[in-house]
Amino acid sequence: MPFAQEHAITDICILVKDAQRSVDFYVGKLGFQLNRQAEGFAEFIGAGLTLACWEIDHLSDNTGVSNAKADGPHKACIAVRVPSPSAVDDAYSELKEKGVPFYGEPADYVWNARGAYFTGPDDELWEIYAWKDGGSMGNF
Repeated sequence: MPFAQEHAITDICILVKDAQRSVDFYVGKLGFQLNRQAEGFAEFIGAGLTLACWEIDHLSDNTGVSNAKADGPHKACIAVRVPSPSAVDDAYSELKEKGVPFYGEPADYVWNARGAYFTGPDDELWEIYAWKDGGSMGNF
């Protein structure tokens, strides 16, 4: 089954310069509930998808994704959560074989997830991730 038919988009992550400024806006002005916050990152609860804000420099420092486009079109990250870390590897292999341009191979990250990052044709950033044993961490 093709990737997009098997895995739903679960998160929208806006790439930001200042996570706290985003917390103030999304909680204070739009009424989202803060679900968790860590250095350079905040995740909110609202109706529908998970909304997150991630400082572009923190993302770049931890994943190797370029931060050069922080002032251009590289402002959102479309995330797809898959059921397991091995499913990240499987999705990576499937999409890489089809010519999808990844930033690197899947990796384990300090926030207790395994993930891989690629771009779409208009430089939109995509993340495929799965929580490792123990699930999401409140702080990383």
